[in-house]
Amino acid sequence: MPTVVIAYEAFGDYNVELETLRESGAAVIQAGNLTTPEAQQQAIDADAIMVTIQKVPGELIERMKQCKIISRVGTGLDAIDIPTATKCGIWVTNVPDYSIDEVSTHAISLILMQARRLPLLVDMVRQTGWYSANMDRPAQRLSTQTLGVVGFGRIGRASARKGRGLGLNVLVYDPYASKEDVEAEGCTSVDLETLLRESDYITLHSPLTPQTERLINATTLKLMKPTAYLVNTSRGGLIDEQALLEAIQANQLAGAALDVLTVEPPAPDHPFLKEPRITLTPHNAWYSEQAKIDVRRKGAEEVVRVLRGEKPKFPANKL
Repeated sequence: MPTVVIAYEAFGDYNVELETLRESGAAVIQAGNLTTPEAQQQAIDADAIMVTIQKVPGELIERMKQCKIISRVGTGLDAIDIPTATKCGIWVTNVPDYSIDEVSTHAISLILMQARRLPLLVDMVRQTGWYSANMDRPAQRLSTQTLGVVGFGRIGRASARKGRGLGLNVLVYDPYASKEDVEAEGCTSVDLETLLRESDYITLHSPLTPQTERLINATTLKLMKPTAYLVNTSRGGLIDEQALLEAIQANQLAGAALDVLTVEPPAPDHPFLKEPRITLTPHNAWYSEQAKIDVRRKGAEEVVRVLRGEKPKFPANKL
C-alpha cells in the first residue's frame, strides 16, 4: 500500500485531501510539517508528499528513495529543490489555476484602495468627524493613469484585464510573453525600465526565481514616479524590502501594499508595521472558500494520477 504524507496544517482539517486520496488506496499520514525528525522520516518513507509553504531541500529529497511526487498545494515552487527532485526521478507539481480570480482581485483592490485614498478618508472621518481639507491629498481619475503589470501569467493576465475594465492604461513586462499575446488583451508590451518610469501603479505577478529575486531594488525603485504605488501579491523575495522602506521614507515612492514578505510572519518590530504608507495583508490574497477547496482537491488529484502511473496535469519538471 502506498503512503502519502501531508506536511501541512494550513487548512484546519484534511477532509478534502482524504476524500480525494481515497481513490488511490493510499495510507495517509498527517505529519503537519517537515521540520521534526519524525516528520522527516515519514517523508523519507513515503511514496508521495504534499506541501504548502514547507521547504523541501535537496538533502531531504535525496533520501526520499520511494517518493514519486512532491505535490505543492499552491502555486509558488521556490521552496522545493526542483533540480534535485528531477535528478531523483520525482515529479514536482503545483496548482497554478486555483486562485486566479482571488489574487488578481486582491491586487486590484489594493490599487483601488490607494487610488481612492481609502485609508486616509477612513482616518479622516475618525479623527475629525467628517471631511478635512488639511488631511486630504489629490486623487486622479483612473482613466488618466497607467497600471504596470510585471509578469503575464494567469494571474498577471487577469489583473491586466481587470485594470483595463476599470479604464486604466495597462503596460506589461514579461520577457516570456509575446507582444501579440499582450496586445490581444488590449495592453502594451514594454521593457521593465519603461514600465517602471511610466506606471502610476505597479503590480507584481512574477514567480520567484534567481532571475527575479530582488527585481525591485534600490536601482529599479529610483526609476519609479514619486507618486507611484507598488503592489505585491506574488512572492516577498521579488522586493528588496530595506530598499523599498528607504525609498518610501525618502519620498521616492508614494507607498506600497504587500500581501507577501520575505519572512512570514514579520517580526513584531518589523519596520513595515510602523510605516503608514505601507499596507500589509497576511498572505491571504489567494483565499476564498472555493479556492480553499480547489487547491487541496487539485493537489491531491495530482498525487492520485502519479500513484496510478500517469503523468501529472501540472508538472513543474520533466522526467
